[in-house]
Amino acid sequence: MSTANNSNVELRLAEVADRVHGLRLDMGLTPEEVASKLDITTEEYLKFEEGTQDFNFTFIYKFANLAGVEISDIMEGSSPALTEYAVTRNGQGSPITRRTGYKYQRLASRFKNKLCEPFRVVVPYSEEALNPPYHLVSHNYQEMNIVVKGTLKVIIGDSSEVLHEGDCIYFDSTQPHGEFALGGEDCVFYAIILNPEAWGKGENYTTPYNSEEMRTDNVTNVDAANLEDAVYTHYLNGVLDENGTLVDVDVNVPACKKFNFAYDCVDVIADKNPNKLAMLWVAKDCVTERRFTFGDIKKYSNMTANYFKSLGIGKGDKVVLVLKRHYQFWFAMMGLEKLGAVAIPATHLLRDHDYEYRFNAAGVKAVFCTADDDAADECEKAAKVCGVETLILCNGSRPGWHDFNEEFKNCSDVFERPADYACGYDPMVMFFTSGTTGYPKMAVAL
Repeated sequence: MSTANNSNVELRLAEVADRVHGLRLDMGLTPEEVASKLDITTEEYLKFEEGTQDFNFTFIYKFANLAGVEISDIMEGSSPALTEYAVTRNGQGSPITRRTGYKYQRLASRFKNKLCEPFRVVVPYSEEALNPPYHLVSHNYQEMNIVVKGTLKVIIGDSSEVLHEGDCIYFDSTQPHGEFALGGEDCVFYAIILNPEAWGKGENYTTPYNSEEMRTDNVTNVDAANLEDAVYTHYLNGVLDENGTLVDVDVNVPACKKFNFAYDCVDVIADKNPNKLAMLWVAKDCVTERRFTFGDIKKYSNMTANYFKSLGIGKGDKVVLVLKRHYQFWFAMMGLEKLGAVAIPATHLLRDHDYEYRFNAAGVKAVFCTADDDAADECEKAAKVCGVETLILCNGSRPGWHDFNEEFKNCSDVFERPADYACGYDPMVMFFTSGTTGYPKMAVAL
């Protein structure tokens, strides 16, 4: 930064600090009393009043509310006067600090009696910020974010969404939330913070907007969401140091020996919060998408388990899945886990001799294959040689194959956990290594 810019910043800080000092004197309050009302320490308050600390979003709004003035009275030294419309030219929004590193510009600072507070926000890309624990904030009212450049990850409580250019999200901003840039570049979005308490109160309503921003270090998004009886607590206990930093994980071995991911994680979450997003599936056209909640995954995996059972597939049977990126892969994975059958994921690029080796080595009973490309042709050649009993096709029909999409939808969406359900050391998934130095080897996951 140039000397001139440094001087401008220092001058602005000094001017705002003088206004804060004057307003405090007008209120007849001591620094200690103001600090107490703003819920900060006296030392923190004095840094603002002395101009040695840049003014952040939270302090200005809370102080303006305490003093009964407009934010612009403090930041610019004059009250907003525009009541019909206000234009903010590109790059000329009023800057204000809200989070370190993030660039906020107020877009309607000169408009009087606002019902919302719009910002232009630049989120810096940071690999560090993408690693938990995430630093979340919360404030009054509701918020809408509209992405205009880059990719934005928005965390709200224990949920998250990825937004691209043109996408938007509307949410209750009293919930702990945070915005992070993805894709290796900064993200630009518009944040519109709404004040529903002002609606319907007429044009003379002048109660200042107040943001109660909260940040807590060493608190994860799971903690901030205040989850009750979180699934992981039955199997894992985090060990924290004196600063609240996770340093180790204590495993509940007896509980883990009875653990089945489909029943004890997916279904448990589905029962507690059926509308929680479990999977956002995007087609290869990068436009078509399907959203599946945990309630959906429980329902469709139960139907798939019943469907596989009707075809004679049971506990310990090996089933090869050649499903590319189809969302039905996850119905099958969870359905097989509920049955106790062993899933063997495989790429659609294999040839008939590759399948033949795998079918014989694993003792495969069934194949669930995509209708795309020539994968089914290659599977069928190998199946005839190896005597694989059951062939199931996804997203298509073919002579001699079961049509999954048509047949499974008639199955019950209730599947009770069997007494001998798979858990502990039972094999659940089998992979074949790449085989670059010899034949592929089987690797079993429990």
